[in-house]
Amino acid sequence: MLTVVPGAADADDPRGAGSSLIDEIVRDGARRMLAEALQAEVDAYIAQFIGERDENGRRLVVRNGSHQPREVLTSAGAVEVTAPRVNDRRTDPDTGARARFASAILPAWCRKTPKITEVLPLLYLHGLSTGDFMPALGQFLGSTAGLSAPVITKLTETWKAEQRAFAARDLSGVDYVYLWADGIHVNIRLEEHKLCLLVMIGVRADGRKELVALADGYRESVESWADLLRDCARRGMRAPVLAMGDGALGFWGALREVFPQAREQRCWFHKIANVLGALPKSAHPGAKKALAEIWNAEDRRHALDAVRAFEAAYGAKFPKATAKITDDLEQLLAFYDYPAEHWIHLRTTNPIESTFATVRHRTKITRGPGSRAAGLAMAFKLIEAAQDRWRAVNAPHLVALVRAGAVFEGGKLVERPNEHLQPEAA
Repeated sequence: MLTVVPGAADADDPRGAGSSLIDEIVRDGARRMLAEALQAEVDAYIAQFIGERDENGRRLVVRNGSHQPREVLTSAGAVEVTAPRVNDRRTDPDTGARARFASAILPAWCRKTPKITEVLPLLYLHGLSTGDFMPALGQFLGSTAGLSAPVITKLTETWKAEQRAFAARDLSGVDYVYLWADGIHVNIRLEEHKLCLLVMIGVRADGRKELVALADGYRESVESWADLLRDCARRGMRAPVLAMGDGALGFWGALREVFPQAREQRCWFHKIANVLGALPKSAHPGAKKALAEIWNAEDRRHALDAVRAFEAAYGAKFPKATAKITDDLEQLLAFYDYPAEHWIHLRTTNPIESTFATVRHRTKITRGPGSRAAGLAMAFKLIEAAQDRWRAVNAPHLVALVRAGAVFEGGKLVERPNEHLQPEAA
């Protein structure tokens, strides 16, 4: 019997000096409520078939003692449960199979509540090593049962099946208007070569961001990206209106092959780093300001003026740095042809970079996953968890207009583009 009077427990109290009385009260209350719920469930089951009897008039469904006590990990901690047992002698008239009582509250295999089963692999996902679960959570939950390293590893195996199901899903019912693509390299602890994750995140017609595809590629090659895009097209994916990515990706060659109608937008974050890499450090402050005048311009015309100013300032001394802008000018300024509310989203691959900060943090703690499959599954679950916090793009109602082919000039919708262009042609 649990006492609630401080100091009244005897010296043999199994709670020990480090246990909190309030925790014990909560766990004992949970145990009592669970026992009552299980008893009520069994009573209702027996009452349901109370009229069914055998040829000798004896009831076919009766109580039959209790199962062996077992410990179940719950949100309230470890709770010892003694489930009532039912003797059900009914048989199926067609198959002859024996009927069995199955508790909906406490299945026969259950040793953890669904919430605990869900939380444990997420703790591993965010940096807790498999060997740290018992010392970290044993005292918190009041038991170390079900916290061993093999149990946690088994729970994480379900991620691989979820990732495979995700990679095979039908894409015909979803329309991705914008598409970000990037390659992320992750160390593999047991292998020499790094894992190259090919990531695509899209914007649906309703403005919401969503993970489109995640695959294991080979050094971001054109063929690896082409395989991924062909697979997406095979599963029903439409060509995006605009795709964003780093200029060094093999993605662009693959995009031109699989979805040639899609426009290209180079990531300004990567481009600025490339330009500064071709300049001396003394020129960085001025170059950053000049580049900001381009990507943060009021419209395309002002951006082109800023490009000419940048070329005049740095073209003679640093032609390589200038060429990095002028050679990709059309792809760098493509975002100006879309709604001004979307420019902040379209200029960079930030949705991928910010999301994979958690992947890099996790792999840094564990020195990389143990295998390529484990790394792919881990990245998938991290992105899936982060996806719940992604916000829609600004002015989401304009995304559908972009897909419909609406014309935007200076970031504003042109209501009647044909009438607008006629005076210019004249």
